[in-house]
Amino acid sequence: MTTIVRTVGDLRKRVDKWHGQSQKVALVPTMGYLHNAHIALIEAGKQICSRTIVSIFVNPRQFSPKEDFEKYPRDEQRDVSLLAKHEVDLAFVPSPEEIYPLKFSTVVSVPSLTQTLCAKTRPNHFSGVATVCAKLFNICRPDVAVFGEKDYQQLQMIRHLVKDLNIPTEICGVPTVRETDGLAISSRNVYLSRQERARAAQINVILSATATRLTEGHAPAKEVANALAQLNKKVGYTVEYVELCDAETLAPITELNTPARLLTAIIINKTRLIDNWPVMPRTI
Repeated sequence: MTTIVRTVGDLRKRVDKWHGQSQKVALVPTMGYLHNAHIALIEAGKQICSRTIVSIFVNPRQFSPKEDFEKYPRDEQRDVSLLAKHEVDLAFVPSPEEIYPLKFSTVVSVPSLTQTLCAKTRPNHFSGVATVCAKLFNICRPDVAVFGEKDYQQLQMIRHLVKDLNIPTEICGVPTVRETDGLAISSRNVYLSRQERARAAQINVILSATATRLTEGHAPAKEVANALAQLNKKVGYTVEYVELCDAETLAPITELNTPARLLTAIIINKTRLIDNWPVMPRTI
């Protein structure tokens, strides 16, 4: 059975008890409406730690005024049932007032990793994510926090955050979980029509093929341009960007000498999808 707690005080009492018993605690931060990708994060946490917490909080500070905060899918009862099925110890389901009490004014940001890629069209998104994650790490005091690689820019930002602020939490990244057609699993996939979904499945196909050609030694500039053309042709919606970046710093690269990531963001109708693919330099 999964216990639900809604306040910082209740959560800390339980975590302090576990730590007092020398038990390691994993945190899986989510915005709810759980799916198989979240389950993969939970299972990764359970492999590392003896106790698992899943937070469910649709964070208003990472949405811009024109984004889908109010419409973002929510189903707490379904989520908690799923957590119980997967033997999660604790669900932390706070109210917005619990996370952001009256007169809350602190903002956490990691500028070095949040000026490019998704940040260009979502200027306040990453500071909202960084702020809520810093709060969750301080509230939950986890030994390990688990994030998916689908949100790769977010993952790298959080790794930088805990290093810079000396937060004693290990950040564990889990490879992107995909649908049977290759589309990266996302809570927002429910917004897609059948036709849109079929086109969205081409994102993974194009990224993986481009990554293979890059690893084989083909010129990055030419391959990235070709990927953009293919995304425009086969997906057929607004491509915000497709870029090849250093896997650690996210700086754009023109030569493949170190591990890299090929990243893209595409808006299909009104649904914004992101994906990425690892790219390794050719071994000699």
